[in-house]
Amino acid sequence: MKRFITTLALVAVAVGALTVYAADNADNKKGYPVVVLETSMGRIEMELYPDKAPLSVQNFLWYVDNHFYDGLIFHRVIDGFMIQTGGFTPDMTQKAGKPPIDNEAGNGLENDKYTVAMARTNAVHSATSQFFINTADNAFLNHTDNTQRGFGYCVFGKVTEGKDVVDKIGKVKTGAKSGFNDVPLETVTITKAYRKDAAKAEKTEKK
Repeated sequence: MKRFITTLALVAVAVGALTVYAADNADNKKGYPVVVLETSMGRIEMELYPDKAPLSVQNFLWYVDNHFYDGLIFHRVIDGFMIQTGGFTPDMTQKAGKPPIDNEAGNGLENDKYTVAMARTNAVHSATSQFFINTADNAFLNHTDNTQRGFGYCVFGKVTEGKDVVDKIGKVKTGAKSGFNDVPLETVTITKAYRKDAAKAEKTEKK
């Protein structure tokens, strides 16, 4: 009888553990793409939302699948704001990307802490390869209207693992380099960017 009760207790613990595991990993069942950034300061995983920002996600995955980001640096870091990458080599040479995409900032996603958004110039529809990770809740970057001032910056994903790495990058010392401000004095490099399920990833065709 005692052995039976012990067995039941073990089963209950196992079921409880599985329930917690399932709850903690519920997002993994949604089928969202996950991209890994292996950086010189650690690993970052980002979940992407093609249902909310299809053009931005497709564009971003093209760059990932074609190894565009490998070897690029975090070239702009502002403590308490964001960390930006996706465009420059360590010597601050800008890498040419594809033509710009339409801005999908009005998709309902907001520039909250640890979300991932497309970087752009003052022109609304100018995003190409560069992106940034918010290191604070940056509501002033959100879409409010369709004017140039109010259009905002398109969020297309969020960091799910490696938030501590994001925080570390966000705290590096910065300065001026090659005519650019807020450049990390200690180079922070993306050594490799790839889909988490890289074995099944296929190269997307450039359009």
